[in-house]
Order: sequence, then C-alpha cells, then structure tokens
Amino acid sequence: MGASTGNQNKFVSEINVTPFVDVMLVLLIIFMVATPMMSQGLDVDLPQTQQVAALPSENDHMMLTVRRDGKIFLDEYAIDNLDDLEGYLKNLVKDKNKTLFLQADKSVPYGLVVEVMGHIKGAGIEKLGVVADKPEVQGAGTKAKSGPGTPSKPK
Repeated sequence: MGASTGNQNKFVSEINVTPFVDVMLVLLIIFMVATPMMSQGLDVDLPQTQQVAALPSENDHMMLTVRRDGKIFLDEYAIDNLDDLEGYLKNLVKDKNKTLFLQADKSVPYGLVVEVMGHIKGAGIEKLGVVADKPEVQGAGTKAKSGPGTPSKPK
C-alpha cells in the first residue's frame, strides 16, 4: 500500500508524515486550551497591604498555606498534624536551601499563624516571606487589583 509514481510496479518507500503532523497539531491545541484551566495553588483570601512585590517565579521556593478552615498545606500537600510540620520543613525547605513563603487567609486566628511561625522557626528557617495582596485602587471608574501571591520581602 504505497504511493505509486508513473510506473505501477514501483512503490515509494517514504513515510507519509501528514497524519503525524495532524495528530501533533491537535494535541498541541488541546494542551494550549487545557493548560490555563489547570488550578494553580490553593484558594486563600489574602490580607491587603500597600508594599508588596511580585512572587518569584523560580522553583527555589515553597508556599506554606493556612486556609480559613485551619488546614495547613505545604505547596499543595496537606499537613495533617501541626507537630509534623517541622520535619517536613527541615526536609523539604531547609535541607534543599529553598525560600519559604507563608500565606494565611485573613480570617485565620492570629494565634494559629503565630503557632505556625513558631514551627517554622523551630525547623531552623530564618528567611520567611509573607504573602499579601495590594488593596483595590479605584480610579476613573475602574478597579485595579493585583493578582494573588504577591509577597512582602523575606526578612
């Protein structure tokens, strides 16, 4: 079953790449459409502050999240027991020399945030960035708001 040219007894031994290209283009379009729909991070209602900087895009940082319901996540992985947090932080952040950012929902009790920060300090992490949003600015009939995940500088 090959393509014939001129003489009916000779076959062309070249591969027809048209179906391959068609399939690859369809897959490319599927991934281009599906990628923005993938959820990134956890849903947290961050407190607002005036001085914020953009979150670094490198993979040398991890995000510790305290949600409204009190559940704690290290990136997207749930921490079931607060006592286990120090071990995870030592293994995944301190030993790998990563920067840690803390984001807590604004309705989380202050005591829980301080307790989490105590475990961070207990793990030996000295640099901690705190994530916040810029406040909404009203002007000329439009609202401008920065996206979530804008941290203050680590101290």
